[in-house]
Amino acid sequence: MKREAALTPGAKKAGRGEYVFDFDRLGQIMGGPGYSPVFGGCVEGERMIVARMRAPAGKMGDPHSHPNEQWIYVLEGEFEFRIDGQAHRVGPGGLIFVPANKIHQGGATADADAVFFTCKDASHGLHGVKAGAGRAERTAAPTRKRAQRAALARRRSAGRRSAGRRGARRA
Repeated sequence: MKREAALTPGAKKAGRGEYVFDFDRLGQIMGGPGYSPVFGGCVEGERMIVARMRAPAGKMGDPHSHPNEQWIYVLEGEFEFRIDGQAHRVGPGGLIFVPANKIHQGGATADADAVFFTCKDASHGLHGVKAGAGRAERTAAPTRKRAQRAALARRRSAGRRSAGRRGARRA
């Protein structure tokens, strides 16, 4: 089932016939509202989400997780990444893997901003949930199933409205 809108608020949803995107021309969104200072452009397809994000120098995001896997490829600067009690400093060309539902955090070192390309599967939006967040915050994040249910409800509602109009014309 094709989604008409992006799962991530503010992200660009790749439309029919759209194949090339310029991150510099995309709207800027927060990579993790409420838990991360990173920002940048984001594009969603049917099965993948990609983004180029900038982490401000010296700013570390809060621990968080998301139900989708994530890859982070560092383009510029030094990115500090923490997972499983380990701290890693990753420079340009370094690649980070984050398993689904694994609490982690990251940010740029104090020296300079870090820029990275990230990719996630589209079973969930780009945004995760801050560690320790309550049930309301965890269930508010968009997922593919929720988006599919909402689209189905809209179609059913539209079908009932048009069926009502057809019935009124027959009378």
